[in-house]
Amino acid sequence: MKKPQKIQPDETKKFVDKQELNLWKRGFTPQAEIWNGRMATIGIGIILIIIALISKFSTI
Repeated sequence: MKKPQKIQPDETKKFVDKQELNLWKRGFTPQAEIWNGRMATIGIGIILIIIALISKFSTI
């Protein structure tokens, strides 16, 4: 069985440039996936903060 080749750092430049990752592109692009992950992380953080505040100030 042949081992898969490892991707070298120089080869990753072919996929997406680092400066291009922060662009706001729509559709199924690497940029959209990065922004989806960022927004999901922010959303989860906000939900956790709201839950913590509700549990702290609830009088049940």
